[in-house]
Parts: sequence; structure tokens; C-alpha cells
Amino acid sequence: MTPEPFRIGLLGHGTVGSAFAALLPERADAAAHLTGARPEIVGTLTRSQGDFEDILERSQLIVELMGGLEPARDYVLRAMRAGRHVVTANKQLLATHGEELWATAREHGVQLRFEGAVAGVVPVIRVMQESLAGSHVERVSGIVNGTTNYILTEMAGKGLSYAEALADAQRLGYAEADPTDDVTGKDAAAKMAILARLAFDTPVSIEDVRYEGIEHITADDMQFARDLRLGLKLVGTAERVGDGLSVRVHPALLYSGHPLASVHGPYNAVTVEAPTITEITMSGPGAGGPQTATAVLGDVISAMIPPATTPETTQKLAIVEDVVSAFYVRLEVADRPGVLAQVAEVLGLQGCSIKQLYQHGLGEDARLVMTIHPVLESRLFAALRLIGRLDFTRTDPHAIRVIEEEYV
Repeated sequence: MTPEPFRIGLLGHGTVGSAFAALLPERADAAAHLTGARPEIVGTLTRSQGDFEDILERSQLIVELMGGLEPARDYVLRAMRAGRHVVTANKQLLATHGEELWATAREHGVQLRFEGAVAGVVPVIRVMQESLAGSHVERVSGIVNGTTNYILTEMAGKGLSYAEALADAQRLGYAEADPTDDVTGKDAAAKMAILARLAFDTPVSIEDVRYEGIEHITADDMQFARDLRLGLKLVGTAERVGDGLSVRVHPALLYSGHPLASVHGPYNAVTVEAPTITEITMSGPGAGGPQTATAVLGDVISAMIPPATTPETTQKLAIVEDVVSAFYVRLEVADRPGVLAQVAEVLGLQGCSIKQLYQHGLGEDARLVMTIHPVLESRLFAALRLIGRLDFTRTDPHAIRVIEEEYV
């Protein structure tokens, strides 16, 4: 018996949309074997073709791969209110309007699936929603932006400058012509907002995420990190802090025993920690049209066999901004007597303790490189502001967080 068609409307035909449109016919027979219906695209909406109302009328499910906030939000809401399931890979949309979208899905008894929005083909969303649904998660951390991970890998491995590594990433298609969202940490922040919402059962938007990028990382930082036997990554973290929640994205130095330290190139990885599971890490390709399209197709097939949708949150955790961290600090200083003593005094007055200290260069090229024992971030940054005002500092002090956990 020929399986019935399952009609899909596709919104967007860019890198991921076109990859999905090519992948679906290849895997339609396999999907039919699993679900009893054969998925097919009945209409595609782009800037120059297609009509949303017509596509909606003829579809049972909408795949939104347009990106951006509007008109994507309007189309997704209208589709769900019309009783259509929706699959999206739009992390900025979910990180900004997620609660409204999930509430609408619940109200109208439809699914809103979004595996492709975080970490590409790595099935972290499904694991969080299903496999770990009964776990009391303490921390989620990850490398969730393949562009920045590729840039940092090239800087570390080949000694490239940030600009050289970014140009290489753009040439290979890992970075967009305008890489702002990636290199500033905004893309990773949106993904961490989504993961935090799922892991901690509390509303989290991108506005709750403190984020920093990699634009100010230098080749010297990478060399000093190697000297300290540390690796540099752009890391997103969401964790319980007392009765609150801290969600942040920033460059971080990792010891080799950390599960994220060995994730290189455009790969993504997410580590989940909970008392009952200790720690699990999922990794794989985090970007690219075919990879993300594969995650989208998986969501489509799941939606054809409907389980429950994303539930409403049951608590509201306070967002914590000042957390404890170890640090790497680089100071450009005049090489003269008393400099180190003054630096140590200022750090000590703020409760900051030096763990390791090296001097590189002499005279006008002198640099102090140190690591600081874990301390409240506000105390370290207060000390660096004071040091930056001293007459022997040539530039503003430079700090990168160090993640000290190692897993064996």
C-alpha cells in the first residue's frame, strides 16, 4: 500500500533550508517506513516567491528556517494557532520569544520542535527533554558555536592571528561574511538561554545571559596559554548558584582533563552534570547546512508521531551575575623595581591570590602573565581597574576566565 503523503510547508531556502529541501526526498522512504506517511514539501516561501497563507492551507507541518525575529515569529504563531506542528532551527527566535511560542503550542495542542537550534546535529535538546527529564541538573556547559571554536583552534594550532583565522573561517564557509553574532558570543548566548530553560525549568531569555566574544584574543594569549598547558575555548555555562541561576558565555582556559578541552575545529559539545549521572558529554558537527538539516528532519519525523510538547515552567530562578572563577591575567608593564609588589598588593587588597606568575620580555616589552585562584569576578575586575590606573601599566589589563574542573 502506498503511504499517505505528509504535507510540509518550508519557510526559507538559504543554507539550511536548501539542504533540508535536498535531504527530504532522499530520506522520505525511510520516514514513511517509520511513520506510515511519506513527507513531502508542498510549498516554499522565500523573499521572492511563495505565499504564506497558501502554504499554510496546504500543509500539515511548517518548517521555519528563515532566521531572524520577524516575520518568523508571526508565521510560527499563525501556524500553531491554525493547528499546525512547527519545526524550527531559529535560536534567536526561541531565546527571545520562547515562552510565548511554547505557550501557544500547548494552548493549541501542537508541537514546536527545535533540535537544530542548538549544536547542529548533536541531539542535546532531545536528551535534555527526554533522557534526562528526571535528573536534577546542576550545570550545563558547552562549546556551542562552531565558528569561534574553529578560529580558536587555528590560532592555537597554527599561531595565526585572530584576523587571519577569521579570514580562513570565512573562506571555508565556517563564518558568515558578517560574523558579528558568532564572534561576539551572541549566537552562543541564544543557545545557552534555550539549554538553561530546558535544564532548570525556569524562563530564560537571551537578555538574562552575560556574554563576551573572542575579538580581543591575541596570538600572545594563545602562546601564553600553551606555556601554562591550557587550551582556550568560547564556553557557555548555565549552573545553579545557591537558589539562583547563572547563565554566561565567555572565553575560558581549560585544563586538558576537561571534557571540552579536546573539542576542536567546527565541532560543538555539551556537557551535562547532575548528581545521578555525574557527567555526560555529547559532541559532533555544530554547524553546516546538511548537518542542521539532518536535525530538522529528525524533528519532522518525531512530529509525525506526536509526543507531548514542551511543558510550562514551574519555577522562577533569580539570575546570578557575580560568580566565582579562576583567571588568567596579562599585564603590559614597565620593567622596573617594585612593579610586581604593587600588583600583588592591589590584588591582595581585593582578595585575589596569585597561583602562577611568569614574566615575558624586558624593558618596554615586559609582560606579567599570571593565573589567579578562584575569586568573585567582581573582586578581580575591581583589582584590574585599579592596576590599570597605575603609572607603570601600558595598556588595560587583560583577563580570561580559567575553568579548573578536570574529569577523570
